Amino acid sequence: MPTIEEARQWYADRDPVHGFDHVQRVLKLAQRIGSELGADMEILQAAALLHDVTDAAPGEGGGRANHEITSAAFAGDVLRGEGWSEARIETVQHCIRAHRFRSSEAPQTLEAKVLFDADKLDVVGAFGVSRTLGYAQQAGEPPFAEPSTRFIESGEREPDETHSAYHEYLFKLRNVAGRLYTEPAKRIAAQRFKILQAFFEQLAAEARGEA
Repeated sequence: MPTIEEARQWYADRDPVHGFDHVQRVLKLAQRIGSELGADMEILQAAALLHDVTDAAPGEGGGRANHEITSAAFAGDVLRGEGWSEARIETVQHCIRAHRFRSSEAPQTLEAKVLFDADKLDVVGAFGVSRTLGYAQQAGEPPFAEPSTRFIESGEREPDETHSAYHEYLFKLRNVAGRLYTEPAKRIAAQRFKILQAFFEQLAAEARGEA
């Protein structure tokens, strides 16, 4: 089982979005939800510690678009080195491959659903605001740009449309609660979302000169 200290060395220092503080929050949430639901905690802890271990940052030349795949492969190497069985390694890898909002592989196991939910809970609430603004800064995007009608209706930008943190809120963050799998996560999200929604509504109102 990878330890906290072992895992810490695999993550970049001072990453405001996918740094080790994010991993630790996801681990705590996964343990909280997994304990309530009777999940395999060894599988869950390994998956939480390794879920963003490679290529999670945005930018040209990075592997952000498929970091769940590369992180799962990295996890396999780590766990084989610890003598895990291939069956349990694959269970951890499935959790990692299925953890993203945009993953093509949907969570099938209880542990994968718990990890997905724990990861998503860290993009709602106060840390959701902080991480979304941090990601926009990493990607060279502004906090707010006026979304087009096309984007509001379909999630697709006009050719010259700037993507902003507010766009990410409209497309992803305000829809996260509806994608959660477990009842404990849904309870936590209900309270956290109020903070997230209030911030982005105020951000938009100030940008438009309405507040």
